[in-house]
Amino acid sequence: MTAVLRRLDRKYTRLEQIGHVIDIPKGDPEKHLMLYLHVPFCVVLCPFCSFHRVRYKKDRAKQYFSTLRKEIRLAHDAGFRFGEIYVGGGTPTCNVAELAETLELAQRLNPIRQVSIETNPDDLVMDELKILRDAGVNRLSVGVQSLEDKLLHEMERQEKYGNSAEIRERLAMTQGIFDTLNVDLIFNLPHQSLDSVMRDVDILTREIEVDQISCYPLMGATTTTLRMKREMGNVTYNRERVFYEAILDRLPETYQPSSAWCFSKHQSLIDEYIIEHEDYVGLGSGAMSYLGGTLYAASFSINRYIRLVEAGHSGITRMSRFSDKDQMRYNFLMTFFGLKVNKAQMEKRWDGRFEKTLWQEFAAFKLVGAIRDDGENWILTRKGMYYWVLMMREFFIAVSNFRDLMRLGIKSELDPEDLEELSKSATLLAKAGK
Repeated sequence: MTAVLRRLDRKYTRLEQIGHVIDIPKGDPEKHLMLYLHVPFCVVLCPFCSFHRVRYKKDRAKQYFSTLRKEIRLAHDAGFRFGEIYVGGGTPTCNVAELAETLELAQRLNPIRQVSIETNPDDLVMDELKILRDAGVNRLSVGVQSLEDKLLHEMERQEKYGNSAEIRERLAMTQGIFDTLNVDLIFNLPHQSLDSVMRDVDILTREIEVDQISCYPLMGATTTTLRMKREMGNVTYNRERVFYEAILDRLPETYQPSSAWCFSKHQSLIDEYIIEHEDYVGLGSGAMSYLGGTLYAASFSINRYIRLVEAGHSGITRMSRFSDKDQMRYNFLMTFFGLKVNKAQMEKRWDGRFEKTLWQEFAAFKLVGAIRDDGENWILTRKGMYYWVLMMREFFIAVSNFRDLMRLGIKSELDPEDLEELSKSATLLAKAGK
């Protein structure tokens, strides 16, 4: 299954270069879409991460946030209206004052109902948390990854983001400030034991009792596996299902699945906004948008992104148009990850062609017991939940491989210490035939 998925995902994430400057596509003011904002700055570049990020510099970040606010205005002028905001990175809270100003602008221009942002444990500082709450943030997602000091050290996070005891104290302090406090954990790290994962789950759900916990499988892009092998050990997937099944069994009954890898005590936003929003707009360097069956990517060059937007253009430099069948397959992957799909709504969306067009996919997953039909909905079984974790893992690895390719074109914007890693990435990608 993994081999087949990798071939398909390479096809879907092959975005072609646009040979000319384009404006932001036109939006419909009557539709309230999801807005994703990308902040590509981090103080520490973690070895397992393949997201678009560069080392944080205060002046550079202030210039970037200023341009991001201009792009928000351009999207508004193009007719887009947004009901929810998700801010990812990088580390969006690298400059809380700039982030708050950006959120306040977006909320002045749009009927925003929910705001979710990502952060790291060292940014859980009461004064800054209050600024975010006052700026309208409803959901705070903290990238903890592990509460085992040995693993935090291997991931190069302990020195910057704190040890296990410090992180637990900060999480306990933060609980209750926002409508939802989510904590991200990674399972299947090279030196991670099953006992370690179970301790993490117990601490978060039984001791601190965070509102939400998201348990992600290790999703190493082609290039990050080289660095991880050197610094953390070999990346394999033969323990992945054991970890996942154990997490499902360990979670208290009060935590119910919101997606195949997110578990909540109450209804709230989740990281995978693409489950509930077929169309969404991404703004910022490296951000991706999906509109009307077309996937867009903004320039990964922060310099070029700033030049384009300051001149009044879109930051988009690449795109890929999906056929109707590919759009249906995309819907199949994303919507089922949310555990349940309403049959009438999906068939109405595709003029009664959805199950007929994807009959092979439905037949295969029903045959292995991954999907059941209750007459009104298609529903993922427990076995199906793991299959969707596997498929989403491969999808995000493919997206990360695309990001790595884009990073090869921005050497002049990277710090000297990052260039060595980029050179190794180029060698590995060449060997992999990307």
